[in-house]
Amino acid sequence: MEKMTMANALGYITETDTGFEGTLSMLSLSTPIRIVANGLKQDGTDQPDYRVLAGGQGAPIGAGWVRTAKSSGREYVSLTLASPEIGPRKVYANIAPVKNDETRHVILWNPAG
Repeated sequence: MEKMTMANALGYITETDTGFEGTLSMLSLSTPIRIVANGLKQDGTDQPDYRVLAGGQGAPIGAGWVRTAKSSGREYVSLTLASPEIGPRKVYANIAPVKNDETRHVILWNPAG
């Protein structure tokens, strides 16, 4: 039997001068988020390219790394989110562009089938 996976939108974000901002929406969580460039990243390290901050206080809830898609060769941002409000497990997601809108992006979670 073939495994089926479904992409789920966890929120929508818009590009800014320093990264992205928008809303993260999950079952019991809806909060503004900012995904900002990590100004402390040093070349040649595995440090994240972005920091994910939630709410008005900018609480850190994750990080993002620029990756290259094997099939298309395009760059995208892969996110890891973790916070007590999210739940006991990390959430892995990717940022993808919204079709026909150059500045808007969707945060997609691909659950294991």
